[in-house]
Amino acid sequence: MMLYRPIGLLDTVGQPFRFAPVPTIAVQLHRIDRDAAGSLSTPALVTDPGTRDRYLISSLFEEAITSSQLEGASTTRAAAKQMLREGRAPVDRGERMIANTYRAMEWLRERRTGDLTPATVFELHRIVTEGTLDDEADAGRFRTDADEIVVADELGRVLHRPPRDADLPVRIERMCAFANAPASEEPFLHPVLRSILLHFWLAYDHPFVDGNGRVARALFYWSMARHGYWLCEYLSISRILKRARAQYMRAFLFAETDDNDATYFLVHQLRVIDLALDELQLFLARKAAELRNAEDKLRLVSTSHHTLNERQLALLAHALRKPDVSYTVESHRTSHGVAYQTARTDLLTLERDGFLVKRKRGNMFVFLPSSKLRDRVIKPE
Repeated sequence: MMLYRPIGLLDTVGQPFRFAPVPTIAVQLHRIDRDAAGSLSTPALVTDPGTRDRYLISSLFEEAITSSQLEGASTTRAAAKQMLREGRAPVDRGERMIANTYRAMEWLRERRTGDLTPATVFELHRIVTEGTLDDEADAGRFRTDADEIVVADELGRVLHRPPRDADLPVRIERMCAFANAPASEEPFLHPVLRSILLHFWLAYDHPFVDGNGRVARALFYWSMARHGYWLCEYLSISRILKRARAQYMRAFLFAETDDNDATYFLVHQLRVIDLALDELQLFLARKAAELRNAEDKLRLVSTSHHTLNERQLALLAHALRKPDVSYTVESHRTSHGVAYQTARTDLLTLERDGFLVKRKRGNMFVFLPSSKLRDRVIKPE
């Protein structure tokens, strides 16, 4: 109790939330400071301009999908990724939730150097919930007491009653001031803790009819990026949360029911970040090995006119693993974050050289792996 520090968030009866900087928090913060802000050990795949955009986009896909699934989106991961890559219109509410969350995270990335304002929070909510609410007028506005919004479990038991609607304007103003506070502010609050507590704050206030969880997690990413933890853009915390949803819920509940002790939530979320960093390292190590293997197979496969670039190499390596896949200019452009013409040139060159074949599907062209691709890679001409 001697260690307790208030964070500025008050509960529904005006009592402050606080936390204690216990030793386990310091240990986890050290690891995040070392690994998530970029260091000499940062994997080359996310520092090399030729590959980093591909992995950033892939991680944004993953976070958009799992963050939406946490709130009920039932679309499969494979179908959702295909939708995002191809840029096609969502066909149901689940796909719309995922597409919205992906767009919201991109929108926030462009604003990571600015301050958070209530208007920003409202616009973020509008993007997250567009086309998914029973009443579209609920997008980008505070809930009202008449909406009777509570947090309940699967059995309908009420776990949390958020603050009254009359208090929300002031509470969100205070949340924004908390998010925008400079790192030099006294007493010092570690930026990672500030980012996690911003997540907690929005979720506790629950200011909207729907989409509160997605908004809260998106604000966590915004805050981490704003404070220079750029590697966190390659993490998916929601993928970890989805696997242990009950632990996520209990972290909120323990904080609220044990004398407003947010230490529970901080320790839980730091552990989630730690696990996400471990998964990222394993994922990148596996992708680096796959890429090296593909490079070994493809190193002799070039024409007299050019050498395969990183995007083409990645596509062919993917095609070797999944020979039934199809590619479009839009899916290639989205996957690698390049201009339309660059993506088109990549695919047409691979078609010209016999690695892909072009087919008409509806009103657009798709590119399929050539039946001779595997033979050409294993036994290069």
